[in-house]
Amino acid sequence: MTQTAAAPTPPRNRPTFTLSWAQTLDGRLATRSGSSQWISGSESLLMTHRLRAAHDAIMVGSGTVGADDPRLTVRLPANERAADAPHPLRIIIDSRLSILPTARVLADGAASGTLVATGTAVDPARCAALQALGATVLPVPSGPSSDDHVDLPTLAALLAGRGVRSVMVEGGAGLLTALLRAHLADRIVVTIAPKLLGEGISAVGDLGLDDLQQAGFLREPTWTQHGVDIVLDGALTWP
Repeated sequence: MTQTAAAPTPPRNRPTFTLSWAQTLDGRLATRSGSSQWISGSESLLMTHRLRAAHDAIMVGSGTVGADDPRLTVRLPANERAADAPHPLRIIIDSRLSILPTARVLADGAASGTLVATGTAVDPARCAALQALGATVLPVPSGPSSDDHVDLPTLAALLAGRGVRSVMVEGGAGLLTALLRAHLADRIVVTIAPKLLGEGISAVGDLGLDDLQQAGFLREPTWTQHGVDIVLDGALTWP
């Protein structure tokens, strides 16, 4: 089944952000050791690739790159997407430029489609090494909190200036939480797998809310089934 909810209209000064992740019934992105492949099934993974194809860019944090080494490409059947169709821009949030040159988002020519958003005081030699691979390194001022190592509103404005209109964010938990705290998330697409983990990594961390009246909620959410997984999709609204 395909997604039925339409992406929100982008604000003038930034792209829209779709936060998409797979979790267990008890809200875990991964086990306590960090294992997350694969929480969801093949049918919902296909939905994820369709969602990627509908966005200008895919964004993850450096922790996700280090843990999962994703390709962040669109892989769909030939009858849904041409083999030579361009992939979305890959955006890596990496305040310390810890990403390895062997990461799949950089290796074998992939770097030319990858933008690394980093801090303004990183090692120039590391910047030069990534640029030599073909990656774009974008310095961004630091954010105000410990879980936001680059200022996300500033980054959003810079991306808009580069023509990026929509961004799909796939993790990790720190980046998802930081975008929610900054009220930059416009749409939520959550794949819920029928699994229980107990202790593990929570999908969303502390949002600084003390009252239920402060909670964000989804407008007119849709539920669709993909294999054994359930996908919840809706536009995010804050009081």
